[in-house]
Amino acid sequence: MTSSLDAAELAPAVAAQLAAMPQVIDQVALARLYGEPLFAMPQDLYIPPDALEVFLEAFEGPLDLLLYLIRKQNFNILDIPMAGLTRQYLTYVDEIRGRNLELAAEYLLMAAMLIEIKSRMLLPPKKVAEGQEPEDPRAELVRRLLEYEQMKLAAAALNAMPQFGRDFLKAEVYIEQSLQPRFPDVNVVDLQDAWRDIMKRAKLVQHHKISREELSVREHMSIVLRQLQGRKFMEFENLFDPAKGAPVLVVTFVALLELAKEMLIEVTQAEAFAPIYVRLAYSPT
Repeated sequence: MTSSLDAAELAPAVAAQLAAMPQVIDQVALARLYGEPLFAMPQDLYIPPDALEVFLEAFEGPLDLLLYLIRKQNFNILDIPMAGLTRQYLTYVDEIRGRNLELAAEYLLMAAMLIEIKSRMLLPPKKVAEGQEPEDPRAELVRRLLEYEQMKLAAAALNAMPQFGRDFLKAEVYIEQSLQPRFPDVNVVDLQDAWRDIMKRAKLVQHHKISREELSVREHMSIVLRQLQGRKFMEFENLFDPAKGAPVLVVTFVALLELAKEMLIEVTQAEAFAPIYVRLAYSPT
């Protein structure tokens, strides 16, 4: 593709561009304007008056500004010269009032407080009782400044401590595990303890089978009478046979009670805590 301009027409334009470039070896550009390199500052550049004006919000509030002014001039915070401090404070407020009205609102409130304190100091002190000192109008402001300075120092101490993500990072290490996991070895004592636990649980779930046994009270009454036949006395304990089991013992005791109720036997005792004897009831013949 050929251009419509010939060599004669291109020569003046190229010569003008080369003449505009500074006589430097490396041709380093000062800046780029719309993608084009800028090798020299333009002579007809217009800069508005407020374009390069920078306002830094260096204070976090009115108390921060007051504390800065006091510490900068080495004022005694317990004996603040209100005239000089108020004048410097109002100078700063005038600077920010025309730029940021919302920011200046809380500063204006503190300025009103400073003017009030200054006015109260010009008035004669109120009369107080003997032995008492008159109230200092600056006392409340001094208290707030000391509390603010204490909180500011505590915040600076906390900020100086190492913080995760800012001063250090958490170390992370990736360990590739093998495909076949290795299980830990089992001790013999652990197996014994596990076996004991199984046996304890097995005892708790044992099944009990209860069988029905028919026992006759009349039959055992006859047995007791046969035992007492031909004897004068017989100890109460000798009438029971523990080997036959608890059901037989219970039925035998009930048989003794029935015999005593029907007055067929007598239960006697010589004295308290003495042995108990059983005998056939006396019947005259």
